[in-house]
Order: sequence, then structure tokens, then C-alpha cells
Amino acid sequence: MNGWTVVYSDGFPPAVELRRAMLDEHQIPAVVLNKRDSSYLFGFVELLVQDDDVERAKTIILAQDAPQNAGDPS
Repeated sequence: MNGWTVVYSDGFPPAVELRRAMLDEHQIPAVVLNKRDSSYLFGFVELLVQDDDVERAKTIILAQDAPQNAGDPS
């Protein structure tokens, strides 16, 4: 997809949908591309945004993920 960049991927589809909804709340258009194998359930689901929105999207996703990792000693 020309003009679109992957900003997040995960093997757990609801995690990707959660981040897509979060970007939608910030008026950033996003597309979910499911690359998981339907028979064996392996692979990744990708979240893509338009090239102009990449930095904003990554900042929002990192800000959302940071509180989850705040107590992580590693």
C-alpha cells in the first residue's frame, strides 16, 4: 500500500484494534491489515497510517503503552 506505513503490529488482533480505535479518537485514519494464517493462527496483524501521520501515531501509541511498562524493572 503506497503512502501507508506500519506503526504497530501484534499477533493478538484485539491489541491492534485497541490502538486503531485510539488513533481514531485522535482523528488519525488507520487501517488494520490481518496477515495471520487462518488455519494455524500464526502471523501478525499490522496497523497502518498514512505517511503524513506516522510520527503523531507513534507518539500516541508509545504514550498509551508507557504506563503499562512503568513498573517493569527490565
